[in-house]
Amino acid sequence: MTMLLRELGMIRVAAVSPALKVADVAFNLAAIEEATLQAADQGVQLLVFPELAMTGYSCGDLFYQQSLLEKVREGLTTLTALSEQTGMILIVGAPVRQSGRLFNAAVVMSHGRICGVVPKTFLPNTQEFYEERWFSSAFDLVDDQLAWLDEAPPFGTDLLFDVDGMPDCLFGIEICEDAWVANPPSGAMAAAGATLLINLSASPEILGKNTYRRALVESQSARCLSAYLYASAGPGESSTDLVFSGHSLVAEYGQILAETERFQFASQMAVADIDVQRLVHERLRNNSYAASMTDQDFLLVPVEVTERQADDLLRPLAKTPFVPIDLAERQGRCEEIFAIQTTGLMKRLMHTGSQKVVLGISGGLDSTLALLVTVKAFDRLKWSRNDILAVTMPGFGTTARTKGNAETLAAELGVDLRIISIDAAVHQHFADIGQNPDNHDITYENSQARERTQILMDLANQVGGLVVGTGDLSELALGWATYNGDHMSMYGVNASVPKTLVRYLIEWCAEAEFSGKTAEVLHDVCATPVSPELLPPDKDGAISQKTEDHVGPFELHDFFLFQVVRNQFAPRKILDLACRAFAEDYSQAEVLKWLKLFYSRFFAQQFKRSCLPDGPKVGSVSLSPRGDWRMPSDASANLWLEELDQIAAAAVEKDSRTYD
Repeated sequence: MTMLLRELGMIRVAAVSPALKVADVAFNLAAIEEATLQAADQGVQLLVFPELAMTGYSCGDLFYQQSLLEKVREGLTTLTALSEQTGMILIVGAPVRQSGRLFNAAVVMSHGRICGVVPKTFLPNTQEFYEERWFSSAFDLVDDQLAWLDEAPPFGTDLLFDVDGMPDCLFGIEICEDAWVANPPSGAMAAAGATLLINLSASPEILGKNTYRRALVESQSARCLSAYLYASAGPGESSTDLVFSGHSLVAEYGQILAETERFQFASQMAVADIDVQRLVHERLRNNSYAASMTDQDFLLVPVEVTERQADDLLRPLAKTPFVPIDLAERQGRCEEIFAIQTTGLMKRLMHTGSQKVVLGISGGLDSTLALLVTVKAFDRLKWSRNDILAVTMPGFGTTARTKGNAETLAAELGVDLRIISIDAAVHQHFADIGQNPDNHDITYENSQARERTQILMDLANQVGGLVVGTGDLSELALGWATYNGDHMSMYGVNASVPKTLVRYLIEWCAEAEFSGKTAEVLHDVCATPVSPELLPPDKDGAISQKTEDHVGPFELHDFFLFQVVRNQFAPRKILDLACRAFAEDYSQAEVLKWLKLFYSRFFAQQFKRSCLPDGPKVGSVSLSPRGDWRMPSDASANLWLEELDQIAAAAVEKDSRTYD
């Protein structure tokens, strides 16, 4: 199911730090041409070169030389033809004359023509910088067009370039120092709709500047809800007083997608696929962006680009978007989430005046995490762990493994453990309502869940405590909870923690917060299959009811959840991304099957989320009806399911034609 980049809402871009010789336009042109052809081979659609890449930034008074400027003009003509040959958008820094003034400018070329020229606004003229000696600022413009052969392309800082055939793909340009001022031009460009912000730079390297530059690019892309392409001059620049490193970066919404290796004399290229669609969705859901205004009027300049197949995506695509791959980052995130959970529970306990807590523990992942959070909250409050009433309630499906882990964990943590079998109570309930205990239907399962919740609530009344909920974000998304059973509590500490992250949080607790026998039990809990344990064990006494056999793999559902709620992507795009991310694990048919189930359950089970208990938001995705997610309980899923049905039908038709 190969799609075009445009169909995925993406554009492939590159920021280049080319090989360079100061004032050798022929050499620089050849380096730019070579890099352009290499980029074309990689499917790049938009290519950015550094500030004054045609000549070198450090030419000094040579910028006045007629021969140099004429050679630049000839070179730009050559590159204009190359833009047509490759079907790419080329953006190159060059000295440009206009109305008796010399400007440090970015020249935009597309499909054989110069589309526009953007001059630099802020010219540094302190310490090692002397740009005002040679160049005029954009403030000094007297004409908004540049005579060029038979054309007169627009010239100015009020240009936004509209990529034809790609909705919402607009880019604006600033040059080097423009980005370092208090109110950079890119802010106004973003407010006017630019989703790609481009900076042609020649940034000399000094101690610490690398870190600051990287942070600047990250923060500007995040603040503007945009992508930011930063192409910087390399060590081929003059080393008379300075060294340039060639540090080019591509960022998207606060994340560096690609960057070049510094201090390399050969050309370096940072290539990435920018998800314009994602940026637009971020803006749609951010009313602060919608309220941002700019006093500047912009001229939209159309540019063309050749379509590219999305064979391989050149951007991070995590199978577990909630769980960082990097170990150090993951540990840091676990520590932060655990602190948010414990702090939220502490606040609720202090507010209610409750110094006792009741929670059900099963030996499974979710209840284990809730117990660890509760223990840590009590420790921070300097309250006795004996006031934590942990209740294990064995029933028809409870196994020795989970029951043993729950009891051992409670003993090791020093909490008050109560063991209450629900068998007799549930059998009495079956008799009261006329339920055949041999009929293992939904009534058989839910009666157990509701009995457990009744016990917890009544015990909380008895001891004057608060019931801590254990359900997680993934279960809320799928509605995998018994209404008014495990669905209900007085404070749900796991409410915005997805299942794929719960396991890592417990592993982190085993390594960082607890030790000895407690850590051993926590590791075994993580190795236990996910199950509600509502159906009898198998003949060997092992878990027979595995949740993922019924609702599908949680790693897939968490992936779907992130793309649906966080990114607001359409089913076709989510299917494509999931098939790429899980290519080695699931077939397209399997991914499609579980995605359809996700949409069906996500819509049908909203009524359970409409009356959720309070609980802390820990990440960028939450389904609280009071916070991030407001959805009618009777909304129809037909639009989304029909799109998936069309994809499935197209796949069947394709297979049929192949067979014929």
